[in-house]
Amino acid sequence: MRYAVIADIHANLEAFSAVLQDIKSAGGVDRFWCLGDVVGYGPDPSSCIKLLREQKPVCIAGNHDLAVIGKLSLKDFNPDAAEAIKWTVQQITEDDKKYLESLPRVIEKDGFTLLHGSPREPVWEYLISIGSAMANFNYLRTQYCLVGHSHKPLFFHQQMDGNVVSIPFNETIGQVLSRERCIINPGGVGQPRDGDPRASYAIYDSQAGIIKIHRVSYDYKETQVKIMKANLPLKLSIRLANGV
Repeated sequence: MRYAVIADIHANLEAFSAVLQDIKSAGGVDRFWCLGDVVGYGPDPSSCIKLLREQKPVCIAGNHDLAVIGKLSLKDFNPDAAEAIKWTVQQITEDDKKYLESLPRVIEKDGFTLLHGSPREPVWEYLISIGSAMANFNYLRTQYCLVGHSHKPLFFHQQMDGNVVSIPFNETIGQVLSRERCIINPGGVGQPRDGDPRASYAIYDSQAGIIKIHRVSYDYKETQVKIMKANLPLKLSIRLANGV
């Protein structure tokens, strides 16, 4: 079974479309797993929801998804994010809202826990350090965990002695999933923050037991133009060129 693991689309239709084309060109997948934040920041929320639903994914809710449907306070977001959320509310359809409302915060499936933030705090925690990963393994009931939220490809591995290490996770080499527990972030589709502006996602091959990062170039300038035409905060446009 081949799984596409995607996160943080953030209403970036150009990035998401490029990822789907890349997956198709590589032979396709059997299942899509989406780790939340389908909307927020970007200029095409409804189109991205529609395109995602066409993939029939297993999908969980991110903090931006929850804010758009009124389940999180905008006080918890920075001003640019809050402004984009308010704009998004006016752009999506009632059917889009119902879809976002249907998304759970945590799913356990096929030996994986799928969530947006962390096992300890599924919506908000940025799991980016060895210390936070070590603490979060105590909350994990499955062997493996897939997270989003930080927009950075990350791979935390808990060794047999309980120590946790961060293993390089990039497009040059796949990581073998062993009997030891792992927490994995596939990076961001629509707003990468690791210094690489290319969209990031992962493919998990359950037969080989390997997960690998894939990076895809896309026309971020087109997304930038759309952001500016929508009068969304300028920073949301500028950062796409630098992947920060």
